[in-house]
Amino acid sequence: MSKSSTRVLSLSTFAFTLMFAVWLMFGVLGIPIQKEFGLSDSQLAWLSSVAILNGSIWRLFLGVLTDRIGGKRVTIVMLLVTSIPAYLLAHMTLNYHWLLVLAFLVGFAGNLFSVGIAWNSHWFERKRQGFALGVFGAGNVGASVTKFIGPPIIAGTIGGSYLGGIIPGGWRFVPALYSILLVFTAIAILLLTPADSVRVQTTRPLKEMFIPLKYVQVWRFSLYYVVVFGAYVALASWMPKYYVSVYNMNLHDAALLTALFIFPASLLRPFGGHLSDKIGARRLMYASFGTMLCALFLLAAPFGHIVLETAQGAKNILPFSLGIVPFTLLLFIVGCAMGIGKAAVFKHIPEYFPKDVGAVGGLVGTLGALGGFLLPPLFVSVKGWTGLPQSTFIVLFLLTLIASLWMHFTIIRMLHRATPELDNRIDTATLEKVGN
Repeated sequence: MSKSSTRVLSLSTFAFTLMFAVWLMFGVLGIPIQKEFGLSDSQLAWLSSVAILNGSIWRLFLGVLTDRIGGKRVTIVMLLVTSIPAYLLAHMTLNYHWLLVLAFLVGFAGNLFSVGIAWNSHWFERKRQGFALGVFGAGNVGASVTKFIGPPIIAGTIGGSYLGGIIPGGWRFVPALYSILLVFTAIAILLLTPADSVRVQTTRPLKEMFIPLKYVQVWRFSLYYVVVFGAYVALASWMPKYYVSVYNMNLHDAALLTALFIFPASLLRPFGGHLSDKIGARRLMYASFGTMLCALFLLAAPFGHIVLETAQGAKNILPFSLGIVPFTLLLFIVGCAMGIGKAAVFKHIPEYFPKDVGAVGGLVGTLGALGGFLLPPLFVSVKGWTGLPQSTFIVLFLLTLIASLWMHFTIIRMLHRATPELDNRIDTATLEKVGN
């Protein structure tokens, strides 16, 4: 790697980590906010969801814009724009409606993903793109930043005021701190990263850049990304509440256990990118989806037992429940599969669409993040219908199963097209001879 590409990768990854922390901070802040404003679970879910929504809808546009004017410019503007609602969230007199507005505006931070994907793709050759995009994508670990710093900061600063009132105490300390860090990160990128004027496609017609979106592969990759990223975003924001309500944990411990899911789902992404470069993305997708299905099946099982009516009366058999330790272990396994799977999905994009990473990556990222927006309210609705907190994982199991089947049958059709002479000959000697 050249010094220029190294600076782009390192600073864009730091910026993405910070922006991801800002994007998903309501996963932790939502609980003290719920207590302060007397919000229902549904209102709390929508508070997180509107932030996720605005972190999704601009990804396609910003990915294409990055291909045209460069990732450095777009990243700096995004950091500065996001700092404004973060600062206002900490200082305004709020009610629920203003919380929704500012949560939506702060959510703009989530769109940096498609910008960074396109920006780093411009600076790395094809054989290194899987690893580079995996390293950048590891910025997802920003979701755990608020999980770690949030609870002790909230508990230790209640009623305080710092830096002459710039940073208030309590939960407001966190968005105020983030607003300052966003500004300093923008300055660092302005001063330390190379100009990207030689890496953009300013003369390419805009209409031509959107042509790949007509291919079904793009939409299939998007569903994959809903599974490995949209579900990750939803769980990262939903699990603190799940631990608190199902296992009666305090916020600090719930946040730490959620971080055990976030870390592998983020930090294994570079490893997934490396494996994608070495053995191929499709093999990794099979492994990721298969692992997720096994773990989610156990997580989705309702707590309880089977009642048998016998001549001696009712008997309870096969009792089942998951304690905190096996639950957290299974969630950790899901996180590992998601981390590797996220890299595998994005390895497909420069392979299939090397000139349109911004547009295709933007759409895939948009739809994946929209999954993160839609899933928390769906969790609430299905739980209300079934009465089961485990319905969260029932939803994710069915979603993963659908994506797995689509991928598998697509690959089967590709193999049939590649070897038409084997059609309808599975019971003949021809297959054995070709296989040997």
